Formats: sequence, structure tokens, C-alpha cells
Amino acid sequence: MSKKILFTGGGSAGHVTLNLTLIPIFQKNKWEVSYIGSENGIERDIISKLDKVKYYPIKTGKLRRYFSWKNFSDMLNVPKGIVQAYKIIKKENPDIIFSKGGFVSFPVVLSGWLNKKKVLMHESDMTPGLANKMSLPFVSKLFTTFEETQNYISELFNQKSKVEYIGPVVSDRLKDGNPENAITICNLKKEKPIIMIIGGSLGAKSINNAVRRNLDKLLPKYQIIHICGKGQLDPSQNLQGYKQFEYVDKELKDFMASADIVISRAGSNSIFELLNLKKTMILIPLPSTSSRGEQSLNAAVFQRKGYCEVIKDEDLGDNINFLKTIDSVYKNKSTYISNMERCKMKSIDNNQLYEMISKVIFNQVHKGR
Repeated sequence: MSKKILFTGGGSAGHVTLNLTLIPIFQKNKWEVSYIGSENGIERDIISKLDKVKYYPIKTGKLRRYFSWKNFSDMLNVPKGIVQAYKIIKKENPDIIFSKGGFVSFPVVLSGWLNKKKVLMHESDMTPGLANKMSLPFVSKLFTTFEETQNYISELFNQKSKVEYIGPVVSDRLKDGNPENAITICNLKKEKPIIMIIGGSLGAKSINNAVRRNLDKLLPKYQIIHICGKGQLDPSQNLQGYKQFEYVDKELKDFMASADIVISRAGSNSIFELLNLKKTMILIPLPSTSSRGEQSLNAAVFQRKGYCEVIKDEDLGDNINFLKTIDSVYKNKSTYISNMERCKMKSIDNNQLYEMISKVIFNQVHKGR
């Protein structure tokens, strides 16, 4: 009899990336894979391209951190999503459910619990998001990237026994990049330093604006590979040494290999990949108007350990500070790399996480569920 796993998670690429790397491992080990996501989220586009993965869209509700009438209409979608997820889980009858979070995940986690299924959850950030906070009572285990998360959950929810600190799940998707490929693709010069700008799966308008506003000062010293997000290309900026992309996939490891500095948002998945690659970083966390502050906490941990420098999003209008920070980080890049090389942080790879999830099933079967 085949084993079955159901994944959920979405809203941004950060809530999909880990699932995306785990799914092929489960398939290789003869698991049937299904996925519950939102009707219009980024996860539907990503997962629907995978072979032999059944994708089930459900109604979802997103709680915005500002007043919007959509908050009220979206909340009505949550009960609908719970009913839909309950029926899907009953039909699919998975051995286990794995949640990566995002607003689509709560109806799935609750429905899994109502169907008496084992539910495992992963939290990348130092403090859990709203969906994972709501889901916590209904999961068997929460895997965390930051050690501090265990204490946070213990103090806030008294649920420490459910939490297992595993460190970042390090993928090999960015390993073995070839900088020569990046130089050829982007028509760059070997002898001039390269800055890579990446603002997350949806792009970052404030970062894009800061970079483009300062191109005349940056390009005499540096070359720039700019991943600016869907719909955010600027055709007027067709300059030697400056190459723009909406999104990259296979080329990303080559671009990363070529970069002397990476300017990035501070999502947990991204910054731990940069740490693993020992890439000198300037982190620009999402502002409080667009997030619950988790990226600021992530960035603060990395800055405290000497892995990066941080610029607040609201300070990007200060061109002098922006340029000064880039010059300073490039000048002292060896110090940041040395600090990262001394990192003793616990980590696992995708295959090890697969083994952990499989072990839960093995123990469940031998305990008679």
C-alpha cells in the first residue's frame, strides 16, 4: 500500500520553497503527493507545474495589517476553506500533513486535526506568523529554524514540548554555481565587483527605486544584477554593467556565485542560504507597514553575529547612507565572511528532514496510531 503525504503553504515563495524541495524526495521514495493551496496564490503557479502532484485550491482569508474592507470578506472565506479542506483530506486520506505556513495553511491544519491526522509544521522565522500561531494547538510537532523560537513559544503558549529546533533546512539548489555563466548572461566584466539585488518573490519597489536612483554613483565602481520582481522592470535603464530580471530560476546559482555583495530582504529562507554560501550581505527587512516585524528580528540576529549590515526600509531615501553602507560592506567583506565561517549553527538538509518526517509515520504505525 502506498504512503501518502499532503503539503500546504503559500502566499509567498517563502511558504512554498521548502515544500518544493521536499516533494521530489518524497516522490523518489514512492510517496503519493497532494497539495492544498489558495485559488490565486503564487503556490498554485509553482506547484501546478510539478509532475504527479494533485493540487487542490481552497478559499482563503488573509488578515491585513491595515484597515481594508477585504479583511471582512476574507474572514468569511476561512470557514469555506475549512469545509473544503476537510472534504479533500477525508478523500485523500494522507498518512501525514506537512504545513509550511502562510494564510492558506490554517484551514488545512485544523481540518487535518479534525480528520485525526498527524500534522507537522515548519516555522522559518524567529517568531511564528499568525497562521502558525493559530495552528499550533492542532499540530503534533513544530520544527523551527531559530533556537530562540522554542523559548518564545514556551513563554507565549506553554507548548514547548511540541517544538523541535532543527536549524535551517539547507538546500543544495544554489551550490556549485558558475560565475562565468553569470558574466556571459549579463554581459559583465570579470575584473569589476558585482552587487546582486534580490527583493523576494514579489519584488521590492522601495529597494528597486533606491538602486535605480543611485545607478550613476554605483556603476563607476560596481556591476549590478538586479532581480526586481514581476512587472517591475525599467526599460529606460539599459546601461552597461546593469542587468535586470523579473525572476530567475536555473540561473540563480550562477548569479549568486558571481556576487561580491548581496542586497536582500531578510526572509529566513533567503538569509540562511546566503549564510550557507558565505555571501556578504546587506539586509533590508520589510517595513512594519507590510509585515509583523519578523524580518527585522531575523536581520537583527544576523547583524548581532557579524554576518551582515542592516538598512531600514524607511531609510532607503537617504542616498548618502545607502551608498556609504555598500562601500563599507564591500571594503570589509573579508570580516563578514570570516564571521560566517565561524558559524556553528545547527542545520539539516532536505534528505534529513525527509527522514524525520518518515520516522513520525513509522512511530505512528508501530504505536497503532
